[in-house]
Amino acid sequence: MNSENIKNFSKKIQDKFFIEGPHTRTSELWQILKVMRDFLRGFRTLHFVGPCVTIFGSARVEEDNEYYIQARSLGRLVAESGLTVMTGGGPGIMEAANRGAQDVGGKSVACSINLPNEQKPNEYLDKWVSLEYFFVRKVMLFKYSYAFVVMPGGVGTMDEFFEAITLIQTKKILSFPIVLIGTEFFQPLLELLQSMIDEGMIDKSDLGLILVTDSIDEAVLHIETHATNRFGLDLKKIPKPSRILGEV
Repeated sequence: MNSENIKNFSKKIQDKFFIEGPHTRTSELWQILKVMRDFLRGFRTLHFVGPCVTIFGSARVEEDNEYYIQARSLGRLVAESGLTVMTGGGPGIMEAANRGAQDVGGKSVACSINLPNEQKPNEYLDKWVSLEYFFVRKVMLFKYSYAFVVMPGGVGTMDEFFEAITLIQTKKILSFPIVLIGTEFFQPLLELLQSMIDEGMIDKSDLGLILVTDSIDEAVLHIETHATNRFGLDLKKIPKPSRILGEV
């Protein structure tokens, strides 16, 4: 086993270690300190990026895929509206959205996750932070965002979608808009959600700010109406880094 394989093998063990059950008190304390380090790195990196729209979607689509093309257009329009495009930093739809933001000179940021055999953050980023823990990454993606766009993707994308709904439903975050782009792709999901309403498992109002559309223009207008305008976002008022704290 070469050094790179040993490094990846150790990484896998480390990632599993945190959630595999109780360990010694010293080990648990060390894990807490590493989680704190992850949070601090995220805060220091993303504190100055301005109000974000987080775009979720598959890492597996190629540049000629229709979803990639849509995501790139979405990134352009979000950036032109004055908001910062945030993604998970990977390839596919994430890359397309970041690329679209840079096409028009907008802000393009990401919060990525360190995984064995995973590709590096895509090349269309102005600023990014790579984290060790999924739950820290998820906090960062939600903490700085005022709207969420969900494009076609897999289980990770669905996890992020349901996390957004849950946080809004339980009032852990404000009622930020959620946009699903791809009416045909998301039709089975909409049927599932409707069955939850029919069975009394959720209220119809829980889905009140979800827009399902194939139109990028409609998606961005929905975000401007229900995020920028509703919450009175001042897109020019962004915290400034401090030289004293080593933030520049």
